[in-house]
Amino acid sequence: MTKPVAVRTLLGDYPVTLALKKGEVKSSSVSLEFADVKTPSTAFKRVVRNLEFDCAELAVVTFLMAKAHGKPLVLLPAVVLARFQHPHIVYNIERGPLAPDDLAGRRVGTRSYTVTTSTWLRGILANEHGVDIDRVKWVTFEEAHVAEFRDPPSVERAPEGKELTAMLLAGEIDAAILPAVPTDPRLKPLIHNPAAAAEAWHKKYRALQINHMMVVKESLSRSEPEAVREIYRLLAESKKAAKLPKPGEFDTHPFGLEANRRSLEVVIDTVYQQRMIPRRFAVDELFDDVTRKLG
Repeated sequence: MTKPVAVRTLLGDYPVTLALKKGEVKSSSVSLEFADVKTPSTAFKRVVRNLEFDCAELAVVTFLMAKAHGKPLVLLPAVVLARFQHPHIVYNIERGPLAPDDLAGRRVGTRSYTVTTSTWLRGILANEHGVDIDRVKWVTFEEAHVAEFRDPPSVERAPEGKELTAMLLAGEIDAAILPAVPTDPRLKPLIHNPAAAAEAWHKKYRALQINHMMVVKESLSRSEPEAVREIYRLLAESKKAAKLPKPGEFDTHPFGLEANRRSLEVVIDTVYQQRMIPRRFAVDELFDDVTRKLG
């Protein structure tokens, strides 16, 4: 028998990936060697700088920036993480009311300027609330995953040893973009009624705010196209095993190019608008002749 193709893989534990990660979905032709990384986002630099993985989960904004700088990665039409970002920008109610209209000249903390959640939220603030994002002071803690990117002048680095939520509670920043919606009663969403705002955004743009999709190395797609097709099949089978989406629910893990085309158009526009990529990519450019046909 032909030896399975060994594929160094970065992939988190999500409902749609659980069956695959647990070995309940298997392949005789591909062996996915999962990296021992609890939080995949901590390894995204390794994906785009060191090209360490043959197949990886990757933030969609990081992928677009990596493509702009010639990194040899190609997108798979498989979403493993997506959500509407509206509740993730918060402020401290103990320091008085705050709304998007108040952000000019204020300090907003975020892990990194290029974090996908932050990029989506800057787009929401600019396009839905008229915020001039260049007049906001963005306080960050990390550099971009893509080494070639330089933060814009509106970005400053937080002092060494500082922590995002602690800075917000201490009044050292006015608002913060957090990876998880906080449970602290002092922290409230900056965007009023975020659930309704997210629904309105979805109706307006007919899109999903994608966080992470899958990528493969261009070299793997060229040399082992059947292995790439098999990786996609495994991911799709894992989603199927999770019975997602549930009946009547919105699919937050769309698979296939056409299912993701509109959302990719919107995120490309958002990233280009913020001058993080030099031009608007066509959606089909993100794929190759193998991955474009998947699904």
